[in-house]
Amino acid sequence: MRFETIAIHGGNFVMDSEKPVIQPITLSTTFIHQENSMIYSRANNPNRASLEKLLASLERGEDAAAFSSGNAAGIAVFQALEPGSHIIAPDDMYHGLKKGILTLFDGVLEASFVDMTDLTQVETAFQENTKLVWVETPSNPLLKISDVEAISKLARSKGVLLACDNTFATPVFQNPLLLGADIVMHSSTKYFGGHSDILGGALVTKEKNEFWDKIKNVQTTGGAVPSPMDCYYLCRSIKTLPYRMKGHAEHAMVLANYLSQHPNIEKVYYPGLKGHPGHEIASGQMTGFGGILSFQVKGDASAADLLISKLKYYTNATSLGGVESLIERRAASEGPDTKTPENLIRLSVGLEHLDDLLEDLDRALS
Repeated sequence: MRFETIAIHGGNFVMDSEKPVIQPITLSTTFIHQENSMIYSRANNPNRASLEKLLASLERGEDAAAFSSGNAAGIAVFQALEPGSHIIAPDDMYHGLKKGILTLFDGVLEASFVDMTDLTQVETAFQENTKLVWVETPSNPLLKISDVEAISKLARSKGVLLACDNTFATPVFQNPLLLGADIVMHSSTKYFGGHSDILGGALVTKEKNEFWDKIKNVQTTGGAVPSPMDCYYLCRSIKTLPYRMKGHAEHAMVLANYLSQHPNIEKVYYPGLKGHPGHEIASGQMTGFGGILSFQVKGDASAADLLISKLKYYTNATSLGGVESLIERRAASEGPDTKTPENLIRLSVGLEHLDDLLEDLDRALS
């Protein structure tokens, strides 16, 4: 099956005697003891099993684990590491996971945060106790592009695992496992859900091994698993993922070009622009550039806030990946320790009519 067909049929397993076209929701928390019984819903559930099989197929992996949030998925990888392990992570790592490393694992794990676009910095950061390299590409919110294949070769040469946060690109535009990563992470709240109404996270592994067994133990014993209802809705939403992503990317490219030529805009961050420093690498490892862009307005934080306040079709809210356009001054959400420029605005480009989005921006900027 090709990608679009997998998205529609890959998570649809019907065992009901009436043979409904769509897999029913199984809400039971317990199952009759029999051969291959799921036993208890924290350990497994028909809807979660379908979602995990679908995610593994989409990311070209051997297995997947679904979680109750993106943070729960990322934290599960860190929990599976031995105490005293060292992690190499991006200096602009998603602030929720970075906070997890610095607070939840303070005194348990070590971490070096480096510019992942600079291979020399990455190589220099390796230590004797380095066990994991974490890549986020495109990154949030500066849209930096890391060379997954090059970093994977570095990690492999040192016997270190490579995990990649693929939330922004999705498997529609990027398959990190095919580029050498060992594990892929997603906040399925974002594009997988696609409608800003499901919270979830996921990990996909290239192969089942001892480290993956530890992650699965964190999932089932720790219990941060999604509900059957959320799994059902994720499988439903993923059916339209390929076509939604094409629309998001098409709109983002037009808006990025428009903003890059506007006199009131200082800088635009979007890997689809030829002037983006990671454009060449992105063109090689991605088949599309995604639906997220960031830009800096001329002026300070108040200028950015004023622009946002004038918009009609862009909702001032955190998160991304929904069919509606979401916009926020990112530093205001990340808190006082943020390294994000105060005048930077992150835009999750939605699927409204493109002319409406352009006209709305033009009015607000004039």
